[in-house]
Amino acid sequence: MSKTLKFIALSGLVVAAAACAPKQEEIIIVEPEPISSEPVYTGKYK
Repeated sequence: MSKTLKFIALSGLVVAAAACAPKQEEIIIVEPEPISSEPVYTGKYK
């Protein structure tokens, strides 16, 4: 095999291995807001 053909085959294998490598996904955790808040005691007649 010629050097050019070997180089092309090797670079193709490297590209294929890089494409199949597992990628780390960014995980974002968002805490949900409460649907309703509890009533607050403000006094007897307020």
